[in-house]
Amino acid sequence: MSSAKTDTDTESAANPDARHNAKMAKKKAARDKIMAGKAGDHGLIIVHTGTGKGKSSSGFGMILRCVAHEMPCAVVQFIKGAWDTGERRLLTENFSDLCEFHAMGEGFTWETQDRARDIAAAQAGWAKAKELIRDPDIRFVLLDEIVIAMRYDYIDVAEVVAFLKAEKPPLTHVCLTGRGASEALIEAADLVTEMTLVKHPFRSGIKAQPGVEF
Repeated sequence: MSSAKTDTDTESAANPDARHNAKMAKKKAARDKIMAGKAGDHGLIIVHTGTGKGKSSSGFGMILRCVAHEMPCAVVQFIKGAWDTGERRLLTENFSDLCEFHAMGEGFTWETQDRARDIAAAQAGWAKAKELIRDPDIRFVLLDEIVIAMRYDYIDVAEVVAFLKAEKPPLTHVCLTGRGASEALIEAADLVTEMTLVKHPFRSGIKAQPGVEF
């Protein structure tokens, strides 16, 4: 095998910029080839779960992207519906023409201490969610903390999965958040992100704060 170096090899060895550019050109060609085989627009089922912070925050980040693109969207809040959150204020006071906001929950279960009431609130939220998802004009629906409602058996996981598979319009994105997502929901989803808890200020005696948690 010949060990002779080409002029390009010699130039790359002597010039780090040329070596970097050649590497990036190869990477771009490989990426372009991958992208050429991908399908076009497709409505996704997205799940944000895990013990770490950021599940709802990420969901609301996508809602703001939809607003920026003037895509009609909607939020149904389950467990945290009773909170006066920054997201809720921003969207209802400034973007109500693009984003419907429905706060259906009444707080955490240890606050209400009424299982029947919690179930009724969750079921009302799910009924509103189905109505919004069925509307093909709404392109993105965030179901904030619905995974917790499913984990407590306030809403049937199998029913949610079956509905999303059968009735979600082809171009509609649906994001479901909350820790403890079931295997059935994860299997049905197109995109799943698990937030991992590494460190949290609550463990150091610092309570939830505006702008960070709500």
